[in-house]
Amino acid sequence: MERVLRFLKDAGTYYLATVDGDQPRVRPFGTIHMFGGRLYIQTGLSKDVAKQLLANPKAEVCAFMNGTWLRVAGKLILDDNRDARVSMLEAYPDLKAMYDPDDGNTAVFYFEDAVATFSSFTAAPETVKF
Repeated sequence: MERVLRFLKDAGTYYLATVDGDQPRVRPFGTIHMFGGRLYIQTGLSKDVAKQLLANPKAEVCAFMNGTWLRVAGKLILDDNRDARVSMLEAYPDLKAMYDPDDGNTAVFYFEDAVATFSSFTAAPETVKF
């Protein structure tokens, strides 16, 4: 999982795909954090992405860097643990201008049953499960 975290952090931007009814939705994200041995993302509960994840937690992220791409598929589960929200905001202090761990909007989701696949045109895919 450390390799997955490092790749996503180094890439800077990854793309998160969710499902909205029968329509896929993809958008850029930048928050990725490890807390309590789990890989987390952050968003606001008022956003469509959070509503989509709450309705259907199946999601996938994809990032590309230096000729290699990473896809992480799994379920993104809402964690109501305040410590997880605080940890995320400490890791991304710029978010504190928009979010607070106690605002009722800040949400952190962790990957469950995740399969991460590193791929390139020059090497066989490598898979990591967590």
